[in-house]
Amino acid sequence: MAALSGGKGFICGILANTSQAYCWSSIRPGIDLVPSVFKTTAYSNVAAGVNHVCAIRGPYYSDHNMGNVDCWDIDITKISSNNTSLTSKESTLFYNQSISNLVFKNLVSGEGFSCGGIREGGLVCWGPNSSSLEVVDVKENFIALASGKVSICGILDTSMEIKCWGDDNDWHSGPPNGSRFVSLAAGSRHFCGIREDNHGVECWGSFNSSAIPKASGFKAIASSDFTTCGIREDDLVLDCWAYNVPSSSSSSSSDSPPLLYDPPLELCSPGLCSPGPCSEREFTFNASILNEADLTNLCVRKDLKICSPCGSNCSDGFFLSSSCTDNSDRVCTACSLCQNSSCWDICGVHSPPEMKKLWHHLHRLVIIIGSSALVLLLILLGGCFVPRLIASKQEEGTKKKQSKNSELETDNNGDIHSLPSSTPCPGLAQVFRLSELKDATNGFKEFNELGRGSYGFVYKAVLPDGRQVAVKRANAATIIHTNSRDFEMELEVLCKIRHCNIVNLLGYCSEMGERLLVYEYMPHGTLYDHLHGGLSPLNWTLRLKISMQAAKGLEYLHKEFVPPIIHRDVKTSNILLDSEWSARIADFGLITSNDKDLSGEDLGSDVYNFGIVLLEILSGRKAYDRDYNPSSLVEWALPLIKQGKAAAIIDRYVALPRNVEPLLKLADVAELAVRENVNERPSISDIASSLEQIVKEVLIL
Repeated sequence: MAALSGGKGFICGILANTSQAYCWSSIRPGIDLVPSVFKTTAYSNVAAGVNHVCAIRGPYYSDHNMGNVDCWDIDITKISSNNTSLTSKESTLFYNQSISNLVFKNLVSGEGFSCGGIREGGLVCWGPNSSSLEVVDVKENFIALASGKVSICGILDTSMEIKCWGDDNDWHSGPPNGSRFVSLAAGSRHFCGIREDNHGVECWGSFNSSAIPKASGFKAIASSDFTTCGIREDDLVLDCWAYNVPSSSSSSSSDSPPLLYDPPLELCSPGLCSPGPCSEREFTFNASILNEADLTNLCVRKDLKICSPCGSNCSDGFFLSSSCTDNSDRVCTACSLCQNSSCWDICGVHSPPEMKKLWHHLHRLVIIIGSSALVLLLILLGGCFVPRLIASKQEEGTKKKQSKNSELETDNNGDIHSLPSSTPCPGLAQVFRLSELKDATNGFKEFNELGRGSYGFVYKAVLPDGRQVAVKRANAATIIHTNSRDFEMELEVLCKIRHCNIVNLLGYCSEMGERLLVYEYMPHGTLYDHLHGGLSPLNWTLRLKISMQAAKGLEYLHKEFVPPIIHRDVKTSNILLDSEWSARIADFGLITSNDKDLSGEDLGSDVYNFGIVLLEILSGRKAYDRDYNPSSLVEWALPLIKQGKAAAIIDRYVALPRNVEPLLKLADVAELAVRENVNERPSISDIASSLEQIVKEVLIL
């Protein structure tokens, strides 16, 4: 098929080899519903309404795909539970002598109407319901048209802005003013378009704005009544999202969408094949970017090509480093790589010449003020130097006596400053002075704060040797409820913990009633920040490695200590990323003398919480989010995984790998970890082993 369009219970398309129309129904897919009078006619465009089809005559693969219009009706009537009538005939409702004489360039159909752009310029509509659209004396040309049930929108050829007619309930929230578009699609009560500048999707009408993908550009989009799908330009994967669904009381059952649409995780075509050169605002899609051996063209004939719209702008945080050419789209580069004046304004970077000029003026000002101050100081010193020199000689003998007495007092009373009371930490950890950590954190100022929790505050610190560390400072409540003996027991265990997937303790301080723990600094923040907090999204290879490394960190706590160390608070905000993007477990609880019998449920609770972490990594959703229904991630994801529909929970904002099998295996591991019966959950060692195998498979692929 070269083109497709669907109506109520049927689909029509154009056969790629003959350009003839072919219509069929899922009830009897072997029956061609095109009337015999039109079966041998070649068509270049087809548009299906609810119960009718109109098509533009002319071969599909032609440089001049314009022609007259034929229309036919398709009636699907259910006679009984086992018998359905399928009929089609040349349409009398859509026959109009003046319309049949026009030559059309493009065509759309809705409920009881069809509209098309004509060769001479302008837009005309016909059919029993066309008068409600109020399309009268329209002279503009449109590069694209889309129709809902009772409305129509088009992209103006000159300005590339949107213009709409019909029931404004379909587009009461728009259309957007001033935005330029390159593609358009319509559902029952909504419209969506692809913006020209960054190829993002913008929608108007009755729709759920939170469902629209925000992190990807699109090459093409299409809509059914309540679902819109698009082909992502980054990876050519189909991405679908649903819209507001009418209640059963206000719509018939035929209008209700399926409960779940699970798009195939396969590569899609970036567009339709067409003859002739691409326009000045388009580029020819280059199949070599798909990295498939011997693949140079996606079309059935070498003289055909896929024309894609050029982008003219980039998303926030990126700048345009290369404009669109005949064979490639524009290239967007991260602002972190901005190095010349072409991107300074876009990325908000101060130009070096301006900074140098500002520093030059400041330097001159400092020299002038400093010279004046020095002259004044010399004058003052000259007036005071002689009398002070005489007085200092008389006092010299007295100072020597006082110095000797002071040394004797120090020897008798010991060091003036009290040393930390705790014994030195075994292993690699060291004892820090309170004054040293105060200086390193700028006096525990708020701007050095990294986070806070029930224990207290965490500050970023820079030690005298240049090392960056994180200092955890206990609050008053923690100090009151934890005696010195418990703190020393905690230190004894913490000092023994040494693992590449644990945030290791470097040292501590317990002076002046303070309790400070010094840990390794994790420059890339928490896993939560990257999944939900707006930091750079993580690709799938990195997400899988983080899953494995976090599991190994937990395995170390569970297996290397007797009794085992239970984390008690496994979550994405307690998984940190170091300078090498490796996962580190943080903020784990410790077994103290107050903890008695450990049961399998204690270890199992860590496994369950880690299963939730895996679901967050896989879906990009929070563990609990009121913006979704159900709010619980487990309640939403678990039924889908058990039904074999794990693909439906995969994060749509991250480009999918060519092989999604490792992600589906990750979903299976998560499903085992979050089972209600603790005895059915695997151990953390089993999970770590499974994740390690998944990562190995990804690296091999």
